[in-house]
Amino acid sequence: MQQAVYTTDGPNQFLWTALDELTAVYHRPSGETHVVADPVPQILGALLHTPLTAADLLAALAQEHDLPQDEDTRAALQDRLDELVHSGLVFTA
Repeated sequence: MQQAVYTTDGPNQFLWTALDELTAVYHRPSGETHVVADPVPQILGALLHTPLTAADLLAALAQEHDLPQDEDTRAALQDRLDELVHSGLVFTA
């Protein structure tokens, strides 16, 4: 079974504003603003330049943010990816 590859619109398609512990993300293609919490900005940032599988994304985030690469973290990341796909901020390539 082939793994899904996740990507997002290019870096010029987003405007970011920090709001204390949240981040407002304006998505130009949809015209929508999303207020998100960690790890969503980190996920979007990792996908801005390179499409990645969930496993590759977890490896990149784990290296940068010292995350465990266990089953609970994989499941949580997959939940966030599913939410981001549903919101239109991320899509599968």
